[in-house]
Amino acid sequence: MANEPPGLPPAGGAAYREYQRAPHHRAFAIAPGGAWGWVSGEDSSDQAEDKAIAACRAASPQKCLLYASDERLVFAEKSWPGAWGPYATAQQANKAGSGTQPGQRFPDIAYRNAQGKSLKLSSLRGKVVLLHFWASWCPPCRKEMPELAKLHSDLADRKDIIFIPLQVRETHAVARQWAADNALKIPLADSGSQGEDDPLLHLASGGTIPDRQIARSFPTTYVLDKHGLVIFSHVGPVHAWSEYAPFLRDAASRSGK
Repeated sequence: MANEPPGLPPAGGAAYREYQRAPHHRAFAIAPGGAWGWVSGEDSSDQAEDKAIAACRAASPQKCLLYASDERLVFAEKSWPGAWGPYATAQQANKAGSGTQPGQRFPDIAYRNAQGKSLKLSSLRGKVVLLHFWASWCPPCRKEMPELAKLHSDLADRKDIIFIPLQVRETHAVARQWAADNALKIPLADSGSQGEDDPLLHLASGGTIPDRQIARSFPTTYVLDKHGLVIFSHVGPVHAWSEYAPFLRDAASRSGK
């Protein structure tokens, strides 16, 4: 088992190497977003697999997949980009509740796009939306943004995949100036924030919602399917954004039916 699981941050890679040295029965599970879980020394392979999946689920709201069990590599690489599925049907989407958890309909946030046009998330139904809450005052946000901009460029051929980076607790002018100073070409949407003392996001209904209710820390990222349902959520920087192009293409091709 020389291959390392995809999408893992350095700590996850170290955990997998430790797993490889651990006694039987052992299992290792992963989830999109870089979460993992593993156990060893269990009474059976089945027990180890169940506990590894449970450990991964405790660290992530995403679906966890078994990567390895004892000496067996059980990971299906070709199916990995479809791990955000199965995608909801139109009938299932119509019954979805509102919220930020996978399977819920994301709050209908109002914003302005990079060209200054007033929009709302619900107007983007029929497109996959990568919704990213960030700020130029946030060190991990600054570190992550170049790779996110590269991903945006790599997916420029897909008109049904939309990136909505929304700044928090700073004005759009400040965020845009930082991006320009760093030669970043990703279009920045405008959350409407008036500055560091403004913690509110605006809703299409005319109301507001505290930014910490959407993102307990920054950056935070959500991906919405073509019905506007959450299929991916992650608090903190995402490791290896370039690896998520296949996930977004899969969601664009198969969600919204």
